[in-house]
Amino acid sequence: MHHSRLCAVLIDCKTADVDEAAHFCAAALGRPVDLDHPMSRDNYRMLATPPDEPIVEIQRVEHESRVHIDIETDDIPAEVRHLERLARRWWIAPGAGSSCRRRPASAFCVVRVQRPGFPKNANRWD
Repeated sequence: MHHSRLCAVLIDCKTADVDEAAHFCAAALGRPVDLDHPMSRDNYRMLATPPDEPIVEIQRVEHESRVHIDIETDDIPAEVRHLERLARRWWIAPGAGSSCRRRPASAFCVVRVQRPGFPKNANRWD
């Protein structure tokens, strides 16, 4: 048995200027850039979010821009197995433009517990 919950939304930006990207995202989401946050350094900028909401982080990357989700858990190997089982069953619905298999697990990162209050609002997986 383990627990997991949504932890963070990471906006990966292929850009030379992470501050410009962070200010755009901040304006779009209505959350200020938090330059005082300890993770706002180097290629990372944090947006100010209440403690009971997911973290929003902007990161400068070399790959194409995308968004990915961090899932926090008390058992990383168990959560990875859980996602792998789900990925084997994931199909694009017929009529959605394709009937090929998707692997959405690549859009998720599994991380150790990051936010206070865990396992409040976490899923319990047996």
